[in-house]
Amino acid sequence: MSTLTSTPTDRVPHPLVVRTVALGDDDLTHGGAPRTPGSARTPGSAPDPADLLDLLPEHAPLAWVRRGDGLVAWGEALRVEVGGPDRFAQAEQVWQDVLAHAIVRDEVRLPGTGAVAFGSFAFDEDSPAGGVVVVPSVVVGRRNGRAWLTTISTGARLHGAPRLADVLDARTPVRDPGEVTSTDGAVDAAGWRDVVARGVAAIRAGEVDKVVLARDVIAHAERPVDVRWALRRLADDYESCWTFSVDGLLGATPELLVRSEKGLVTSRVLAGTIRRTGDDAADVARAAILAHSSKDLEEHEYAVSSVARALEPFCSSTNVPDVPFVLHLPNVLHLASDVTGVLATPTGQAAHPSSLALAAALHPTAAVCGTPTQAARALIARIEGMDRGRYAGPVGWFGADGDGEWGIALRSAQIDPADAHRVRLFAGCGIVAASDPAAELAESEAKLVPMRHALGRDTGDR
Repeated sequence: MSTLTSTPTDRVPHPLVVRTVALGDDDLTHGGAPRTPGSARTPGSAPDPADLLDLLPEHAPLAWVRRGDGLVAWGEALRVEVGGPDRFAQAEQVWQDVLAHAIVRDEVRLPGTGAVAFGSFAFDEDSPAGGVVVVPSVVVGRRNGRAWLTTISTGARLHGAPRLADVLDARTPVRDPGEVTSTDGAVDAAGWRDVVARGVAAIRAGEVDKVVLARDVIAHAERPVDVRWALRRLADDYESCWTFSVDGLLGATPELLVRSEKGLVTSRVLAGTIRRTGDDAADVARAAILAHSSKDLEEHEYAVSSVARALEPFCSSTNVPDVPFVLHLPNVLHLASDVTGVLATPTGQAAHPSSLALAAALHPTAAVCGTPTQAARALIARIEGMDRGRYAGPVGWFGADGDGEWGIALRSAQIDPADAHRVRLFAGCGIVAASDPAAELAESEAKLVPMRHALGRDTGDR
């Protein structure tokens, strides 16, 4: 495995050799391990052949899964570390250098087959968290009933067709984290209400129209956190979200920053939130309240407009819904809109922009930063009181053709690389002139529920 700190002159020491072959359900069933009883949908049930997460090893698992489809991966054929304001461009350049010398045989030819890389990038350009792109050594994917295996290695020639059983890493039983306690992060709850109040004051003073403010909580586990334990619980409880794991950052995001596939682009925008009660009838009424809330509709309009403006230069046409729909998650209700477009090929270029280039253009959206963008970023830096790291930054994957899927790293946590017992949990809220600090604190607590439950801290509602 090679690790590069990217510069324009970096080159991969050896070409990558990529082989993708089709898999059948029997391959996945026999390769998968039985579920841990504490995380099973049905105790004692046999492994689901569509359940990609059961294939993951304990060490550095990579995942991008939704409703049983997606990609899981392990090993590192190549690792690229980037930083600064041009971190996305650095990553794109190294990826193109890798592909220019790669030897690829793809017998499946679906999105996610062939050469694939996973990535995670810091929210702020000045964050020391920077960004990382990992080219795994093994990828298993599934899409619409078709499954495949990709192996990636360094060398000079292709080898025979790989078998899943031959490339599985040693898998230990999935381990629960034991007792989990939490302490304040960079700013305690009372202090964060003050942060929100300062944000509201800045809005009313005309400094910004909207700002998104985040907080962190530190979880301390009795045993080192096994990422697979958390991923399983997230995927089971939040199946409509994109469950992800890249370089110690894990979560289940409901917000798709961008999907690019064969010239079509989609972005799911969420802004405007209300906590669920657990009573179905009451939640139907709360959904109606959310759909007509002037405060939440204002917050949502800023987020949708920022995405539409960012995509417009890259698209020959776009479609922006007139009104949002209400997305029902186990813990909260969101106002949501799916913005779509048809990518244009720039004059004089052979291909349309890559999914990573689109993610770079979209980030940060008003849903995680505010409006106007630069003023909101400056306000966040001044009053939020913490470095977000890769929270609220792009996370996802992209392939050799540039297509891929990038989410916003929300409902997420970062495992401390120096201490696997310690995990930072994050939550953020959109602040507008009508925001109430106490209500925003309560909303942030609701958004912490998924990761708290994923670590084993049952809260009574998910």
